Amino acid sequence: MHLGRILIFPIKSLDGLEVDAARITAGGILENDRVYAIFDEKGAVVNGKRTPHIHQLRCAFEPGLKEVRLWENAAPAQFCLDEPGPINRWLSDFFGFAVELKHESKAGFPDDRTAFGPTIVSEASLRAVNQWYPEVSIESIRRRFRTNLEIEGGEAFCEDRLYGAPEELKPFRIGEVQFRGHNPCQRCVVPTRDAESGEAIAGFTKRFMDMRRQELPEWANTQRFNHYYRFAVNTSIAESEAGKWLRVGDPVNV
Repeated sequence: MHLGRILIFPIKSLDGLEVDAARITAGGILENDRVYAIFDEKGAVVNGKRTPHIHQLRCAFEPGLKEVRLWENAAPAQFCLDEPGPINRWLSDFFGFAVELKHESKAGFPDDRTAFGPTIVSEASLRAVNQWYPEVSIESIRRRFRTNLEIEGGEAFCEDRLYGAPEELKPFRIGEVQFRGHNPCQRCVVPTRDAESGEAIAGFTKRFMDMRRQELPEWANTQRFNHYYRFAVNTSIAESEAGKWLRVGDPVNV
């Protein structure tokens, strides 16, 4: 097995960016992954769990990730990420309430403060899940689950080998980087919706849980499944790995 794809999401909940290599920060994340996030006036994050309207918001980044273009249906507006005033006003108009784009380059803004590292899935698993939803494309499945690292060369759900028993942090390595596998990732409402329109598939979660249960591989630890709406693997990376690189093509060693 090897690393086939690296995806980072510079602004949490917005469009991702495929890269050939990514460095590990001192905070144990992929450099530039979810290092910006949108917050309301009360300090609560604005994301896909909170509002499906965010799915209509598109973004594209300039080389160097210093500038971003944002648009819905009109022509894109371009902003310098180091100058928050204009982008905050634009985003506030888009959402209809005051918001602020905040930046944290070391640790980013992960959903899970314990398993804060990159999420991992295999291409074979994405294709297996795609068979459960033939009405959507494989790229739609990929965008719904927003996983950082995609493994190639393994069978469907081979990533379920990357975590162990409850309370166990399972060590594994991708290239030169040592990981700790925590658990199968508990999913939220976001994968039920189209990544661009926000339109939901009726019965998405039930279909997923039924099929995940039926196709759970023998190597998956069933103690980690209090329910079957779990997919991809949560990880963490120790401070000792800071500065190391992950590259497409790196071998996966369990």
